Amino acid sequence: MKVYDCFVPENATLPFMVMPDAINALLKLEATPAKNLTQVVYNIGAFSVSAKDFYDVIKKAFPHAQVNFKPDSLRQKIVDSWPSDVDDSLARKEWGWKPEYDFKRAFEEYLIPAVKQRYKT
Repeated sequence: MKVYDCFVPENATLPFMVMPDAINALLKLEATPAKNLTQVVYNIGAFSVSAKDFYDVIKKAFPHAQVNFKPDSLRQKIVDSWPSDVDDSLARKEWGWKPEYDFKRAFEEYLIPAVKQRYKT
């Protein structure tokens, strides 16, 4: 098994969304009448997750996975410039945005099965 070096520290937290939610958001926004929208760009979010939270789920699903936290200062600067969460309240209010996948469902029903299928684990 290949060792993965995570380039951020365990406490690095970023907004996360699975592809089905992103696609659903685009379709929902496109279907909303323009008269109901107050802007042309909206924040959307699903959940925020730390590298450690991500690691814990991976280790549970793949006990033999080897992940080391080896922060890279250049990449960390980029991550530090991103928000740890997004305010999507306007999208929720104006066009009914709501993610279908939370942290648990995203991993259990979407990401872990996809990884297992791809690598036949």
